Amino acid sequence: MQTDLVYWMLFAHLSRWTTLKTNKLIVRIIHNQKITFEEFFSLSHNEWLEIFKLDNTEINDLELAKKELPNYSFLLEDMLSQGYELIPFNSRDYPEILKDNLKLKFAPPLIYIKGNKSLLHDDTIAIVGSRDADNQSLEFTKNIASKATKEYKCVVSGGAKGVDQAALEESVKAKGHSILVLPQGILTFSSGMKKYYKDIIDGNLLILSTFFPKAGWSTGLAMGRNKYIYGLSKEIYVAQSDSKGGTWSGVLEGLKAQRTIYIRNPENTQNNANDLLILKGGIPVNMNGNLTELKKGETALDEKIMNAIKGVALTAAQIKEKINYDIDTRKFSLYLSGLPFVKKEKKGSSNVFIYKNENIQLSLFDTNS
Repeated sequence: MQTDLVYWMLFAHLSRWTTLKTNKLIVRIIHNQKITFEEFFSLSHNEWLEIFKLDNTEINDLELAKKELPNYSFLLEDMLSQGYELIPFNSRDYPEILKDNLKLKFAPPLIYIKGNKSLLHDDTIAIVGSRDADNQSLEFTKNIASKATKEYKCVVSGGAKGVDQAALEESVKAKGHSILVLPQGILTFSSGMKKYYKDIIDGNLLILSTFFPKAGWSTGLAMGRNKYIYGLSKEIYVAQSDSKGGTWSGVLEGLKAQRTIYIRNPENTQNNANDLLILKGGIPVNMNGNLTELKKGETALDEKIMNAIKGVALTAAQIKEKINYDIDTRKFSLYLSGLPFVKKEKKGSSNVFIYKNENIQLSLFDTNS
């Protein structure tokens, strides 16, 4: 088993290989050819070419990685002696929700953990949002985390400043279950291990990483970590999002994958992009996470926009007025720009929006009137 884990480490950290490419090869080795990793690496260059259809570049990558096996073996022994565990994709301990949500394309072939691994099979919930969240967003975060604890749900967090940290701290304070997904290698989180030592020992907190164990924190890893937070979570709540950044892109990716994502319904005076995410398919909830009623006709908003701009070019403010929709004009303009049937044109100092399939004579419409 320990020998297998060394090979899993090799595959998990193949240089320049995508997760999908790695997982596909693993499936072909284990399930299609039904051989061990050790047997795979004992095959000749020609057998790799003929049986696995690998090209010379891929074979070279594997041969270079094979030379690292002694280093991986030493690292594995060190980690196991310190109480860390490695869970490969084919283990019964590997969380099914991660496979279901991320599929072969993104599900990590190997995860590193420390703590109570049974938490990987809890009902899970993530509360995500801006690092610079306002007080209302932080209050919402604490409400949802507290509610999750009472309902015996496990809070998945990235631990970043703002919403992530508030969710984790609220769950830990309430002695609830939590999974902390690291933006770095698990061996570089020593200060965090000390901080949460009692929670880990008590079985309430699991530390998890998908990255090379000695990898330090980086912006790239922090952005890459977000998909695993979403992937591990059955429910996702958004406290506060900007119109760009990790929360925004993560929610859009989730909505595209038809995930159900709950968005805190913002006040009109708040400067965030929550209402845009609701427009894009997020489900609005109040400060306690309960569903709020949509405005009449809101679910048919795109159709109303389409009808409003057929045969005429309008500014975002004019479209708002025409369809009687209350939203910040700048945010609404961003939303319109992302619709597949809308084309944005410049008219004087204003942006106007037209229906893509029609040739509108903009000069016939005075955008300043």
